[in-house]
Amino acid sequence: MRDTPWWLAIALSGGLAVTLGAFAAHGLQGQLPARLLAAFETGVRYQMWHTLAMLGVLAWRAGQPLRGQQLTLGLWALGMVLFSGSLYALALSGIGRLGMITPLGGVAFIAGWIALAATALRAQSASGRT
Repeated sequence: MRDTPWWLAIALSGGLAVTLGAFAAHGLQGQLPARLLAAFETGVRYQMWHTLAMLGVLAWRAGQPLRGQQLTLGLWALGMVLFSGSLYALALSGIGRLGMITPLGGVAFIAGWIALAATALRAQSASGRT
């Protein structure tokens, strides 16, 4: 299967998101100020939503492989590392400067959604449908 690395990465991301969500709910509750706990939970939420979105793109890719799908997956993976990762690090370390990385991850997420839209439009026009 050509997409095995993506499937593995997504499986690990989903498991990690569940683990970190449980850690936030049970291990960090009362240990962090509310704003840092909220930042951590935001990282978990964005990671899980994009993990699920990546599953959808891989399912589409199984039936109709297109170049733009790889770009979408890569941008979302980068977004998870930069956006969610910086929020995890910020919450656990309290180093506010890590928050400067978070918007870069947000841009990667948005770029991934734009890449997905462009890929869908190209696929539609290539099939001759309007």
